[in-house]
Amino acid sequence: MSAPTQTRPDVDSRPEGTDTTGDDTPKMFHYVRKNKIAESAVMGNMVVALCGEVFPVTKSPKPGSPVCPDCQKIYESMKP
Repeated sequence: MSAPTQTRPDVDSRPEGTDTTGDDTPKMFHYVRKNKIAESAVMGNMVVALCGEVFPVTKSPKPGSPVCPDCQKIYESMKP
């Protein structure tokens, strides 16, 4: 069993996707600031992931979706 997840107020604990495959399924998901997710989904604005990747939010991850290792490392190093 994994450790409980702690929510950090400015970063969404559910990553958003980039790097799509041929069938439009993201290869991995990235962590982005919560307040930018809805804005990007509605307005089409670009967001910046913790790792620096820039993309518009187009997909929502499902449990078990692959997460960008750089984003994960940065997210886990942030103070709660």
